[in-house]
Amino acid sequence: MTATPLRIAACQITSLSDPAVNLAIMESWVRRAADGGARVVVFPEATMAQFGTPLAAVAQSIDGPWATAVAELADAHSVLIAAGMFTPDGNRVRNTLLLSGLGHHTGYHKIHLYDAFGYRESDTVAPGTEPVTVTVDDVVLGVATCYDVRFPALFQQLAIAGATAILLPASWGAGPGKAEQWDALVRARALDSGSWIVGCDQADPKASDVQVDSTAPTGVGCSLIADPLGRVTATLAAAPGLIFADVDPAAATHARGITGVLTNRTEF
Repeated sequence: MTATPLRIAACQITSLSDPAVNLAIMESWVRRAADGGARVVVFPEATMAQFGTPLAAVAQSIDGPWATAVAELADAHSVLIAAGMFTPDGNRVRNTLLLSGLGHHTGYHKIHLYDAFGYRESDTVAPGTEPVTVTVDDVVLGVATCYDVRFPALFQQLAIAGATAILLPASWGAGPGKAEQWDALVRARALDSGSWIVGCDQADPKASDVQVDSTAPTGVGCSLIADPLGRVTATLAAAPGLIFADVDPAAATHARGITGVLTNRTEF
């Protein structure tokens, strides 16, 4: 049986330092996304609390109160929510993408940590090791987080595992050429995995008049959705906003067939 298109929403928000406030922000965006027909609602990396916040002080398990409240919100609107949070891990934390709703409640721990452009995420965050997929309405979804986008092998591995769309929350660091790199990398990962990529970044704090730690990666906006041939189907500017994609698995099958990106790949 051929899976029907799955409507996914990307909610570009500016998260603050207080997890309870961010949960309240999420509620209105989930409602808007569900009213627009979304079955999957994607929020940025660090939705629980913006980077620059002392992460150990806010970290909770995925069975803790914050994630439980997200689960209740997902159940209330019959959607799967993907949202970035932080979970405890000894002296550091994990940068975790919570996936909750429609029978799922699990997390993906970010594998590739942002030790780049003068920032060292690994000082406070422990890396994950395992790729994660979930299935919604017969559509297999892979997940990745922010800096993961620079590593094509993860996206190809998710595609080989059956994913036809990959959710990509981010809190993309600002700087010269960084927005252009984000755009290029999302489209490239769509092409080299033959997958839909739903890139959901934090809105630019300046567009929300929010004060942030200027040394932390707190987002540039520019969320976008690319189809399996790298064509942008929806995009946002710097300010908070909402975009949708009707993800058709058949488009991924077609793209992989004509480009041969998976069948012709060679591991060295």
